[in-house]
Amino acid sequence: MSDIVLPKLAADHGRISYGLTLMVISVLISPLIDIFAKLAIATVPSAEITAVRFLLQVVFILPVVLVRRTLFDLTWRKTALHALRGGLLVLTMLSFITALKVMEVADAIAIFLIEPIILTILGSIFLKETIGWRRYTACAVGFFGALLVIQPSMQEVGLVALLPIVAAFGLAVFLLVTRMVAQNEDPWSMQFHAGIWGGLFCLVLLSFGEGSGSSVFDPVWPEGRAWFHLLGVGVTATISGVLGVYAYRAAPASVLAPLQYLEIVSATIFGWLVFGDLPDALKWLGISIIIGSGLYIIWRERKVEKTASIAPVSPAI
Repeated sequence: MSDIVLPKLAADHGRISYGLTLMVISVLISPLIDIFAKLAIATVPSAEITAVRFLLQVVFILPVVLVRRTLFDLTWRKTALHALRGGLLVLTMLSFITALKVMEVADAIAIFLIEPIILTILGSIFLKETIGWRRYTACAVGFFGALLVIQPSMQEVGLVALLPIVAAFGLAVFLLVTRMVAQNEDPWSMQFHAGIWGGLFCLVLLSFGEGSGSSVFDPVWPEGRAWFHLLGVGVTATISGVLGVYAYRAAPASVLAPLQYLEIVSATIFGWLVFGDLPDALKWLGISIIIGSGLYIIWRERKVEKTASIAPVSPAI
């Protein structure tokens, strides 16, 4: 029996280690998306950056879904949910990229990292997930940490500092909808259709915004390095997303979730190298509180899941 169990445990451990490695790489390069977006937004509207990001995602993923033959596995319900996911991603990216025009990358990401806290609260409301007082307390502490980052940012840039919260809310709802779709849907197909719908929504917004002079919706023809920055957004987003997909296929979400907070580390390093930005002491305190509360929520959820999975054993008769 041990000869059977030990190889299985070794294989499981190997897959989890593989998933952890992929997730670390994905999270560490993820802030490069924001670095390229911040460079591009100096001359290109955020809706156009978002559209290019979705367009490149579709181009890169199309060959994969054609090979897997999952492109047309659709129903009206699936199509509606894909459209909703695409719209939520547009809201998330537009809000976050627009904030990057005037905010430091590390500050925006720190505020955005309250997303797991928002997801916990929304899960308790809409999915009727049982959330105890400990996790609610951790959510409140996390929001307090976010305020420590938001307050000085609002003094510097105004209400734009609230846009990462809008982005976090959009992503949290996106993840709730994804839970509904992911149970019987190919992950590559999900990524592809989200890109299609996200790109379509962006094109509609850009068509209405043409000639308006808006720094968000009025399209321009990119010049010079802007092409490289736009390509950087699409390529890094695709690589990070694909690595994330394979990471979650190899390891449980509860194991990978804490790694998302490594993003603030690479975001700070990249922000300092490219823009010379570093958070001050108050912002670091807020960042630490956000990370601490998020990690506690993840730990608590894992503990609750583990307790629930231990079913009582009936005595032998």
